[in-house]
Amino acid sequence: MNTEILGIIAMFALSVALAIPFGKYIAKVYAGSKTLLDPVFNPIERFFYKASGIDPKKEMTWKQHLVALLTINFVWFLLGMLILMIQGSLPLNPDNNPSMSPDLAFNTTISFVVNCNLQHYSGETGLSYLGQMWLMFLQFVSAGTGMAAAAIIFRAFRDKTTTQLGNFYNFFVKSCTRILLPVSFIVAIILLFQGTPMTFEGKDCITALQGNIVEVSRGPAAAFIAIKHVGTNGGGFFGTNSAHPLENPSYFTNMVEMIAQMIIPLAMIFAFGYFIGRKKLSWMIFGVMTVGFLLLTIPNIGMETNGNPAISAMGVDNSLGAMEGKEIRLGAAASGFWSIVTTAISTGSVNTMHDSTMPLSGMNQLLAMMINSFYGGAGVGILNFFIFIILAVFISGLMVGRTPEFLGKKVEAREMKIAMIIALIHPFFILIGTGLATAFPHFTAETLNNPGFHGFSEILYEYTSSSANNGSGFEGLGDNKQWWNISTGIILILSRFIPIIGPVAIAGLLAEKKFTPESEGTLKTDTPTFGLMVFAVIFIVTALSFFPSLALGPIAEYFSLYY
Repeated sequence: MNTEILGIIAMFALSVALAIPFGKYIAKVYAGSKTLLDPVFNPIERFFYKASGIDPKKEMTWKQHLVALLTINFVWFLLGMLILMIQGSLPLNPDNNPSMSPDLAFNTTISFVVNCNLQHYSGETGLSYLGQMWLMFLQFVSAGTGMAAAAIIFRAFRDKTTTQLGNFYNFFVKSCTRILLPVSFIVAIILLFQGTPMTFEGKDCITALQGNIVEVSRGPAAAFIAIKHVGTNGGGFFGTNSAHPLENPSYFTNMVEMIAQMIIPLAMIFAFGYFIGRKKLSWMIFGVMTVGFLLLTIPNIGMETNGNPAISAMGVDNSLGAMEGKEIRLGAAASGFWSIVTTAISTGSVNTMHDSTMPLSGMNQLLAMMINSFYGGAGVGILNFFIFIILAVFISGLMVGRTPEFLGKKVEAREMKIAMIIALIHPFFILIGTGLATAFPHFTAETLNNPGFHGFSEILYEYTSSSANNGSGFEGLGDNKQWWNISTGIILILSRFIPIIGPVAIAGLLAEKKFTPESEGTLKTDTPTFGLMVFAVIFIVTALSFFPSLALGPIAEYFSLYY
C-alpha cells in the first residue's frame, strides 16, 4: 500500500513539475513569441490559413471571437451528425458496425463537440473506424476551442485598455498544432510500445487457454486514447474506457494517462501568470485549486483502500480495498486517485467503474464536477474559476467598503449580473434535469440498475456529468434511450457554450474600461487572504446549491450502509 501511495504522489508531483515550464511555453505560443517548434509548425499553419482564406493577424473584438467560435462548432456538429448516421455504409468499417439512430447520433456528436464525450454507446461496437477518427478530430478541436477562449481572457488582462483581443483562429490553430498535437504524439507513442493497438484491421481471433475462439476488437486506438486525455476529453475507444487492458495496459500507462490529462489544465494556470506578467496571481489560483482538489482526493483514496465494511463484517479478506469494478493491476489507491482527477479536471475517462465506488467516494466525484473549478478542463477550467474570482472581488469590495476591482479594472453591475448567471446556471441544469427525470419515472425507471438512494445517485451523476462537460457516468444506468440522449444533449449544448460566452464577455467588457493603476487602496487579488475568500465563495455556492440533492443520494446511501 505504501508503494501505491508513493506512486500517486509521484504522478501528482511530476504533473506539477512539468506544468510550470509547459505553462511558460503556452504563454509564448499565445503571445506569438519564438519557440523551438516554429520551424515545424509555421509552414503547416500558413497552409491552413491560405487554404481557408483566414488572416490570422486580423484583430477581433470579444463579440467577433464568439461568433467565430460558435459558427465553427455548428459546422462540426452538422458534419458529425451526417457521418455517424451513415457510418454503416461508409469505408473503414471492417467489423460492420451499424449506423447510429438520430437521437444517439445527436447526443454523441454534441457530446464530442462540447468536449464532454458522454458515451451512450459502447466504443468498439458502436462506431466504425471512420467514426472513431472523426471523434478523434473533435477531441482535438473541442479542446482547442476551450483553450482559445482562455487565450482571449489572457489578452484581455494583458493589454491595459483595448477592444482588440487577438484572432480566434490564430489562438485555436496554435492550440491544436503547437500544444495538443506534440503532447498527444508523445503519449500515443508510449501507449503503442506498451501494447495499445494502432491498426485499421478488424477484430482478431484468439484461441483461449480453454480452447475457445475469442474475437478481440482493435483499431487505431493509441492515437485516440492519447488525445482523449491530453485534451481532457475522456471518450473511450473501447466501451470500458481506461479499465480496458488494451486502452490502459499497465500501471505505467496508467501513470502516463494520468499525467497526460493533468498537464494542460495545470499548465494553463501558470500560462496565465506568465502571459499577463503576474506569476503571483497564478500561484494563488493554483493554491486554491490544489487545496480543493486534495480535500476531495485524499478521502477518496482512503475510502477505496479501506474497502467495504459490509464485506469485512462477513469475515472476507478486504485487505486489497474496495475492488468491485476495479482492475487488480491498478489497485484501489490509484483508482481512487484517478476518480477525482478525471472528475475535477473534467476528463471523464475512467479506470474503474464509478458506480461501484463507496458512497462518499461517489459524493466526492459528484462534488468535483459540481464545483467544476478545481483545475477543470483544457482552457475552460480557468474560465470557470474566473467567475468565482469576479464574485469574490465584488463581495470583498462590499465587505471592506472599496470599489470592486480586478487587475486595474472596475467590476460593475453588468459584469456581476453575467457572473451570477454563469455561477447559477450550472446547478440549474443539474437540478432541473435530475428533478424532471425523477418526476417522470416512466421515462427513467427501467434504465436504472439500482433502486433507492443509489438509483437517485445514478440520475444525479448523469446530469452532473453532462452539465460539467465531464462524460463519466454511474454506468449502472442504461442511458442509450431517447430520454437520456435528448435531455442530456440539450444540457450539453447549453452548459458548454454559455459558460464560455459569459467569461469572455466579462473579460471583453473589462478590457474596454480605463485601466486604473494599483494604489494603497487597491484590493490585492494575488494574496493568500484573497485566495481564502475565493475558496469560501466556491464552498458557499456549492453547499447551497447541491447539499439537498447529495443528501438524497450518496449521503443517504452512506448512512444506510453503516447504520
